[in-house]
Amino acid sequence: MTMPVMEPNLDSAQLCAWARVIDGGPFSSLCWGERIAFDNPDSLTLLGALAAWTDRVRLVTTVVVPQLHDPVMLAKALATGDMLCGGRLTVGIGVGGRHEDYVAAGADPASQTMREMARRVAVMKRVWAGEKVTDSVLPVGPPTVQPGGPELLVGSIGPKTVRSAAAWARGLAGITLDMDLDKQRELYDVARDAWAQAGKPAPHLGTSFWFAIGDDEGARGQVHRHLRRYMNWIPAEYVDAMAPTTGFAGTERELVEVLGRFADIGTDEVHLIPTSSDIDQLRRVADAVGVFA
Repeated sequence: MTMPVMEPNLDSAQLCAWARVIDGGPFSSLCWGERIAFDNPDSLTLLGALAAWTDRVRLVTTVVVPQLHDPVMLAKALATGDMLCGGRLTVGIGVGGRHEDYVAAGADPASQTMREMARRVAVMKRVWAGEKVTDSVLPVGPPTVQPGGPELLVGSIGPKTVRSAAAWARGLAGITLDMDLDKQRELYDVARDAWAQAGKPAPHLGTSFWFAIGDDEGARGQVHRHLRRYMNWIPAEYVDAMAPTTGFAGTERELVEVLGRFADIGTDEVHLIPTSSDIDQLRRVADAVGVFA
């Protein structure tokens, strides 16, 4: 389950309540994403709070963009988060799709490539391995709880980028807009082949989609409103055109059926993305998806 970090007017009480319901429910992971030129909470600051508010669930960034950070400082922040949560951190990373975030962070838009992301991942792994990345007296710490650092997932929906991540990622933390199972299965096959060719264990196969629980008309309107706000870098007419077929809108029973179909094609984990901060939506999903626990 993803935190409602892209919804407006959040406060610490709401975020804490969501985290505790997720942690106490049937969910395998608690996820949250990163944006810079938006009014969402800072991802790395929120990591510390989530580590304190939860005890069981894995904490998964979906996704953090290494090019928006100094890689050594990002490695240090994530190592701190891994320590605070007792080794429950998984780091989903991606190149990001918003030029404005690069500009707002003072990052070079030319670095928005898989090659540059892989270079920064290599620096982070050196930090987590306890290597000195400069001639400092001591290496950059703290040590991670997980040997070698948190597991890494690649946030990608493209076959080329999935193949390129096989060298360093544990698996996928992708997204599906239209929930096309055939396309998702094809991407999983690409990942399985790439990981096998790299001599690595079978990849973790994860995807995500937006959801709203309710009658079809009201739920679909909720998804549409969320996409209009979240996808503010895309012309509104394009968002309006994609909204009717993006994500899930329906009843709890229908959601369980959809999740079952994703399980049938080999999905290890679906990261559900809320389109409202109404905690009743979270509780309704928690009651429904217990069949998968």
